[in-house]
Amino acid sequence: MDHLDLVLAQWRRERPDLDVGPMGLIGRVLRLSRHLMREMEATLSAHGLNFASFDVLATLRRAGPPFALSPQALLGTMMITSGTMTHRVDQLEKAGLVRRRPNPEDGRSVLITLTPQGRALVDGVLAPHVATQARLVAGLDAGRRAALAPLLSAWLAALEPLSQDG
Repeated sequence: MDHLDLVLAQWRRERPDLDVGPMGLIGRVLRLSRHLMREMEATLSAHGLNFASFDVLATLRRAGPPFALSPQALLGTMMITSGTMTHRVDQLEKAGLVRRRPNPEDGRSVLITLTPQGRALVDGVLAPHVATQARLVAGLDAGRRAALAPLLSAWLAALEPLSQDG
């Protein structure tokens, strides 16, 4: 039993006419998200990053050489506005972790490129970040994690279908 079981029992008692099952699923996901983000932010903070800055740096790093993406491609991986993306890139550029350079394929646009300093930082934080994530899922055995992953993926895909550009 968890806290949401009590909440659901109270709602079922007070409003038996409503199906509050979705409230349990969503409430648990939200509570889990808060726990997960708090722990991951602590790990990233120890390296001078927050989740938002790590997200940009990690996206560029996993893109592979030359570790550069257009602002549109970068934006496509995150659920944020273009203004928020610009602000994040501005801050990372001021810190020397990324730089903007002309796009050799389109002179009217730029590429956001991971600097050597940015690559070293993201490479240095990646192992501790993954270790934190492993610790956070350790409460579920491998079988439960394997069962949960496709369920969460199906739910996310229903809410957030991949675009044709992927």
